[in-house]
Amino acid sequence: MQQIKETTLELIQGDITEAEVDAIVNAANSELIGGGGVDGAIRRAGGTEIARACAEIRRREGGCPTGQAVITPGGNLPARYVIHTVGPVWEGGNSGEPELLASCYQESLRLAVENGFQSVAFPSISTGIYGYPTEKAAVVALTAVKEFALQGNTVPITIEFVLFDEATHTCYLDALLNVFGK
Repeated sequence: MQQIKETTLELIQGDITEAEVDAIVNAANSELIGGGGVDGAIRRAGGTEIARACAEIRRREGGCPTGQAVITPGGNLPARYVIHTVGPVWEGGNSGEPELLASCYQESLRLAVENGFQSVAFPSISTGIYGYPTEKAAVVALTAVKEFALQGNTVPITIEFVLFDEATHTCYLDALLNVFGK
Protein backbone atom coordinates (compact mmCIF):
# COMPACT_ATOMS: atom_id res chain seq x y z
CA MET A 1 0.00 0.00 0.00
CA GLN A 2 1.24 3.48 -0.92
CA GLN A 3 -0.18 6.93 -0.14
CA ILE A 4 -0.18 9.67 -2.79
CA LYS A 5 -1.62 12.72 -1.06
CA GLU A 6 -5.13 11.57 0.02
CA THR A 7 -5.17 8.58 -2.34
CA THR A 8 -4.35 5.04 -1.31
CA LEU A 9 -2.65 2.94 -4.00
CA GLU A 10 -2.93 -0.83 -3.54
CA LEU A 11 -1.42 -3.77 -5.43
CA ILE A 12 -3.62 -6.85 -5.26
CA GLN A 13 -3.20 -10.26 -6.82
CA GLY A 14 -6.62 -11.38 -7.99
CA ASP A 15 -9.42 -11.22 -10.52
CA ILE A 16 -10.38 -7.69 -11.60
CA THR A 17 -13.92 -8.83 -12.44
CA GLU A 18 -14.47 -9.32 -8.69
CA ALA A 19 -13.19 -5.87 -7.66
CA GLU A 20 -15.75 -3.97 -5.60
CA VAL A 21 -14.96 -0.47 -6.83
CA ASP A 22 -16.83 2.27 -8.66
CA ALA A 23 -15.09 1.40 -11.93
CA ILE A 24 -12.72 -1.19 -13.29
CA VAL A 25 -10.48 -0.47 -16.24
CA ASN A 26 -10.55 -2.77 -19.24
CA ALA A 27 -7.57 -3.35 -21.53
CA ALA A 28 -9.65 -3.03 -24.70
CA ASN A 29 -8.92 -2.99 -28.42
CA SER A 30 -9.56 0.11 -30.51
CA GLU A 31 -12.70 -1.36 -32.10
CA LEU A 32 -14.18 -2.13 -28.66
CA ILE A 33 -15.35 -5.49 -30.04
CA GLY A 34 -14.09 -7.76 -27.30
CA GLY A 35 -11.19 -10.09 -27.24
CA GLY A 36 -9.32 -12.41 -24.94
CA GLY A 37 -7.45 -11.82 -21.70
CA VAL A 38 -8.76 -9.10 -19.40
CA ASP A 39 -11.21 -7.84 -22.03
CA GLY A 40 -12.76 -11.28 -22.51
CA ALA A 41 -13.01 -11.91 -18.77
CA ILE A 42 -14.69 -8.53 -18.14
CA ARG A 43 -17.19 -9.04 -20.96
CA ARG A 44 -18.05 -12.57 -19.84
CA ALA A 45 -18.59 -11.48 -16.24
CA GLY A 46 -20.34 -8.20 -17.14
CA GLY A 47 -22.79 -9.58 -19.66
CA THR A 48 -24.43 -8.11 -22.74
CA GLU A 49 -24.91 -4.57 -21.38
CA ILE A 50 -21.19 -3.89 -21.87
CA ALA A 51 -21.23 -5.17 -25.46
CA ARG A 52 -24.29 -3.05 -26.28
CA ALA A 53 -22.70 0.08 -24.81
CA CYS A 54 -19.45 -0.57 -26.72
CA ALA A 55 -21.43 -1.01 -29.94
CA GLU A 56 -23.08 2.37 -29.35
CA ILE A 57 -19.67 4.03 -28.81
CA ARG A 58 -18.42 2.36 -32.02
CA ARG A 59 -21.43 3.64 -33.91
CA ARG A 60 -21.12 7.16 -32.51
CA GLU A 61 -17.32 7.59 -32.32
CA GLY A 62 -15.83 4.79 -34.42
CA GLY A 63 -14.09 3.14 -31.47
CA CYS A 64 -11.36 4.28 -29.11
CA PRO A 65 -7.85 5.34 -30.20
CA THR A 66 -4.74 3.98 -28.51
CA GLY A 67 -3.97 5.92 -25.33
CA GLN A 68 -7.57 7.12 -24.90
CA ALA A 69 -10.46 5.85 -22.77
CA VAL A 70 -14.27 5.57 -22.87
CA ILE A 71 -16.79 4.50 -20.25
CA THR A 72 -19.70 2.04 -20.17
CA PRO A 73 -21.96 0.60 -17.48
CA GLY A 74 -20.57 -2.40 -15.60
CA GLY A 75 -23.47 -4.72 -16.33
CA ASN A 76 -23.36 -7.71 -13.99
CA LEU A 77 -19.98 -6.78 -12.48
CA PRO A 78 -19.63 -5.64 -8.86
CA ALA A 79 -18.15 -2.43 -10.33
CA ARG A 80 -20.81 -0.01 -11.53
CA TYR A 81 -18.77 1.08 -14.57
CA VAL A 82 -16.06 -0.10 -16.92
CA ILE A 83 -13.50 2.33 -18.30
CA HIS A 84 -12.18 0.89 -21.56
CA THR A 85 -8.69 2.01 -22.57
CA VAL A 86 -6.57 0.92 -25.52
CA GLY A 87 -2.95 0.21 -24.74
CA PRO A 88 -0.14 0.20 -27.25
CA VAL A 89 1.25 -2.89 -28.95
CA TRP A 90 4.91 -3.31 -27.96
CA GLU A 91 7.20 -2.62 -30.91
CA GLY A 92 10.48 -2.40 -29.03
CA GLY A 93 9.80 0.77 -27.06
CA ASN A 94 10.80 3.36 -29.66
CA SER A 95 7.37 3.95 -31.22
CA GLY A 96 5.84 6.04 -28.45
CA GLU A 97 4.70 3.04 -26.41
CA PRO A 98 5.61 4.48 -22.97
CA GLU A 99 3.76 7.74 -23.65
CA LEU A 100 0.70 5.94 -25.02
CA LEU A 101 0.64 3.55 -22.07
CA ALA A 102 0.95 6.41 -19.57
CA SER A 103 -1.91 8.14 -21.38
CA CYS A 104 -4.11 5.05 -20.87
CA TYR A 105 -3.77 5.35 -17.10
CA GLN A 106 -4.11 9.12 -17.00
CA GLU A 107 -7.11 9.25 -19.36
CA SER A 108 -8.79 6.50 -17.32
CA LEU A 109 -8.20 8.51 -14.14
CA ARG A 110 -9.52 11.64 -15.85
CA LEU A 111 -12.77 9.81 -16.65
CA ALA A 112 -12.95 8.49 -13.08
CA VAL A 113 -12.61 12.04 -11.73
CA GLU A 114 -15.14 13.46 -14.20
CA ASN A 115 -17.65 10.85 -13.05
CA GLY A 116 -17.00 11.38 -9.34
CA PHE A 117 -15.67 7.90 -8.69
CA GLN A 118 -14.07 7.25 -5.31
CA SER A 119 -12.42 3.97 -6.31
CA VAL A 120 -10.98 2.50 -9.49
CA ALA A 121 -9.16 -0.75 -10.30
CA PHE A 122 -6.62 -1.22 -13.09
CA PRO A 123 -5.23 -4.35 -14.71
CA SER A 124 -1.75 -4.47 -16.20
CA ILE A 125 -2.53 -2.84 -19.54
CA SER A 126 -0.77 -4.05 -22.74
CA THR A 127 1.23 -6.83 -21.04
CA GLY A 128 -0.80 -9.71 -22.46
CA ILE A 129 -1.20 -10.27 -26.17
CA TYR A 130 0.08 -6.73 -26.90
CA GLY A 131 3.49 -7.89 -25.65
CA TYR A 132 4.57 -4.94 -23.50
CA PRO A 133 7.23 -6.24 -21.05
CA THR A 134 5.60 -6.33 -17.62
CA GLU A 135 8.64 -4.89 -15.81
CA LYS A 136 8.60 -1.82 -18.07
CA ALA A 137 4.81 -1.49 -18.11
CA ALA A 138 4.63 -1.56 -14.30
CA VAL A 139 7.02 1.39 -13.98
CA VAL A 140 5.10 3.37 -16.62
CA ALA A 141 1.75 2.57 -14.95
CA LEU A 142 2.75 3.50 -11.43
CA THR A 143 4.62 6.61 -12.57
CA ALA A 144 1.60 7.78 -14.59
CA VAL A 145 -0.73 7.35 -11.61
CA LYS A 146 1.72 9.10 -9.28
CA GLU A 147 2.20 12.02 -11.68
CA PHE A 148 -1.54 12.40 -12.22
CA ALA A 149 -2.11 12.63 -8.47
CA LEU A 150 0.82 14.96 -7.83
CA GLN A 151 -0.22 17.39 -10.60
CA GLY A 152 -2.96 18.61 -8.33
CA ASN A 153 -5.66 16.55 -10.00
CA THR A 154 -8.51 15.32 -7.87
CA VAL A 155 -8.13 11.56 -7.81
CA PRO A 156 -10.15 8.64 -6.50
CA ILE A 157 -9.57 7.86 -2.83
CA THR A 158 -8.60 4.30 -3.68
CA ILE A 159 -6.68 3.14 -6.76
CA GLU A 160 -6.13 -0.59 -7.01
CA PHE A 161 -3.96 -2.50 -9.41
CA VAL A 162 -5.60 -5.93 -9.57
CA LEU A 163 -2.97 -8.20 -11.06
CA PHE A 164 -3.95 -11.63 -12.26
CA ASP A 165 -0.88 -13.74 -11.43
CA GLU A 166 2.00 -13.82 -8.98
CA ALA A 167 4.65 -12.92 -11.58
CA THR A 168 2.79 -9.74 -12.60
CA HIS A 169 2.11 -8.84 -8.96
CA THR A 170 5.83 -9.25 -8.17
CA CYS A 171 6.80 -6.99 -11.10
CA TYR A 172 4.46 -4.30 -9.79
CA LEU A 173 5.81 -4.65 -6.24
CA ASP A 174 9.34 -4.16 -7.59
CA ALA A 175 8.18 -1.17 -9.65
CA LEU A 176 6.48 0.34 -6.61
CA LEU A 177 9.85 0.39 -4.84
CA ASN A 178 11.46 1.91 -7.92
CA VAL A 179 8.81 4.63 -8.44
CA PHE A 180 8.16 5.55 -4.81
CA GLY A 181 11.58 4.76 -3.34
CA LYS A 182 10.41 2.84 -0.29
